[in-house]
Order: sequence, then structure tokens, then C-alpha cells
Amino acid sequence: MPDSDNTSVRLDVWLWAVRLFKTRNLSAEACRNGRVQCNGQRLEKPGRRVRVGDVLSVEQGPLVRTLKVRAVLDRRVGAKLVEDYCEDLTPEEAYTKAAEIRRREKEGEVVRESGTGRPTKRERRELENVLNPDEKKEALFRTWMQRSKKP
Repeated sequence: MPDSDNTSVRLDVWLWAVRLFKTRNLSAEACRNGRVQCNGQRLEKPGRRVRVGDVLSVEQGPLVRTLKVRAVLDRRVGAKLVEDYCEDLTPEEAYTKAAEIRRREKEGEVVRESGTGRPTKRERRELENVLNPDEKKEALFRTWMQRSKKP
């Protein structure tokens, strides 16, 4: 049985134990990359202690999950028991928005974040190569053929 009589546990261990990440290393990496906030403060140290009542925000791709710590634990629990240790405060709109973004990416639609501005010349060329690789090769071939026909 998980040890829940402790008052605090490492952040990376707790995130792994409640099945937000598949491995503890991935949870520690998310902390170090600044994708985890505790009570509104961005955390970069996976060793920070988590206590009951803390509110965590975890970026997982396009989804930002908000969780309230109900109990601390240092061992991974089954999926059915996760709700005993954390309360999901993430709004339903966030789940639907993330599902829509994932669906678009799966279909191959290019999704640019709002506020990122116009693509640079390099980004535009990379997009063209990804979206129309055959057309690009065809255009290069036609240009080469036209140049080779000239006397």
C-alpha cells in the first residue's frame, strides 16, 4: 500500500505516481523544462516537495492539466486509485481544445500558435517542403529541363 502518512514527497515522484508521466525520468525532465507550476510558481527543480492542498499545473503537449493534491504518495498506483490522490481541476474546454489540436495534427493540418506571427522565410520553406514534397521536386525538374534545352 502506498505510504500516505508522510507530509510531503518529491514533485517528480508524485507526478509519476499519479500516472501523469510514464517514467519518473520524464516527470523530472518536465519539471526541469519548466512545464510544471505549483501554486502559480514555475518549478524547475524536480526535488521540490509537494504537500496536500498544493495546486499543480502540468503542460502535456497542447493540454495544461490543473490538479489539486489530495494525498501524497511515493509509489505508483493503479489508474482506478488515482482520483483518491488528486482532484482534476482542468476545465472541460481545455480537453476539447487539446483533442481538436491533436486531431488536426493527425490529419496533417498545420497548426500555428496564436500570437507567433508570420512564419520566417526559413519556416515557410520548411513548411512547403513538408506539405508539397512532390510539387517541389517537380518544379525543380521542370526548371532543370528548361535550362538544359537552351542552346
